[in-house]
Formats: sequence, structure tokens, C-alpha cells
Amino acid sequence: MSDNNFSALPPVATSIVINDETIDITPIKIGELPAFSRAVQPIVAHLSASPDWLALVAEHGEPLINALTIATRRSREWIAGLELDDAIKLASTVFEVNADFFIQRLLPSVTEAAARLEARMAGRVPSSD
Repeated sequence: MSDNNFSALPPVATSIVINDETIDITPIKIGELPAFSRAVQPIVAHLSASPDWLALVAEHGEPLINALTIATRRSREWIAGLELDDAIKLASTVFEVNADFFIQRLLPSVTEAAARLEARMAGRVPSSD
């Protein structure tokens, strides 16, 4: 069996327990990608290896709820009704499971945008001469 055959296997879900319910988190599917990308756009610049989830919830709660709704395939009401610690646990798992998406898709666009902004700002800073 060649290595290419393994790539056709479906991804294994990461299971977590929230409110005594087991939730299987799998990577984002192609049909979910446009909505998920739009949902995480406001928060992607704040993601890191150890994001400040409390700050993300406080500053970008709506986009985070939207992203979790899409990624978990749960209702918005269910996500919005979670206790803060459960929401953070869920968000952490979703972003871990979809790390390749963030690293390969969103990080380059954020890095590119930051470089353009830096270049634009450098042209506006008066010289100290």
C-alpha cells in the first residue's frame, strides 16, 4: 500500500467532553472554509502558540462564537450558552485541530498584510534629519 492511499483516509476526530457530552472535532471541511475564514479573520492576528483566550473572548467574542459554531457544527445558541472555561477548552481544541489551516492559509495573508502596512507606515514617518 503506498503512502498516497493513507492521505485518502478521513481525519481522526479529537474528542473532548463538554457538559457531559462528547464532542468530536475534525478539521474544517471545504464547504465550511469560506464562512470559517470570514469568522476567524478578526482574531487570527491574535493567535499564537499560547493565545490569551480570555482577551480574545472579551475583544472578539462574536467572531469567536461564529467560528466555533462552524467548526463544531453545533448551534450558535449551544456555543453561546457554554461556561467560559468550556468555551476556552473548545476553542483551544478547534484551533489545535485546524492548526494546519491557520499556518498554511491565514498566517501568510496576515504576514503579507503586516508587511504592506509596515512599508506604508515607513513612508509616512518623518525623518529625524
